Amino acid sequence: MLHEQLAWYIGGPVFGLCVVVIRVLFDARLGVSGGFTEVIERVSRRSLAFDWRAWFLGGIVVGGVLFVALWGGPDFHGYGWLTDTFTGTARILVAVLLVVAGVLIGFGAKTAAGCTAGNGLSGTAMGSPASLVATATFFGTAIAVSFLIKAVI
Repeated sequence: MLHEQLAWYIGGPVFGLCVVVIRVLFDARLGVSGGFTEVIERVSRRSLAFDWRAWFLGGIVVGGVLFVALWGGPDFHGYGWLTDTFTGTARILVAVLLVVAGVLIGFGAKTAAGCTAGNGLSGTAMGSPASLVATATFFGTAIAVSFLIKAVI
């Protein structure tokens, strides 16, 4: 099984290169929520003429499926301390909380005109003030919530 995480000094430059390539090839920002929006809009109009964003999203999904198929299934051990700390009914409540959090993240991505990848990678690289504020909000909220959780537990 593949357990090691890709080193930051490899992953970071690869992400940076992806941002530059997408900008040069398509004059667009790299992000996942744009692909999701593209698929929903095209399917609702009964059109299958997708642009690169939908294919990018499809590549992420297909890549995930291929990973699972090639490495013998998902190697999922829960959410660390969340699933280690809570058991029984409390674990179900944590699962519901995570689903609600995912919906809120999607809503936030649409409100911020892009996901964390689009704002954090592409938007900040282009010096977009809105992306800088959105990215600072993502990080600030994550830091505040981690301190809050640490204080409660």
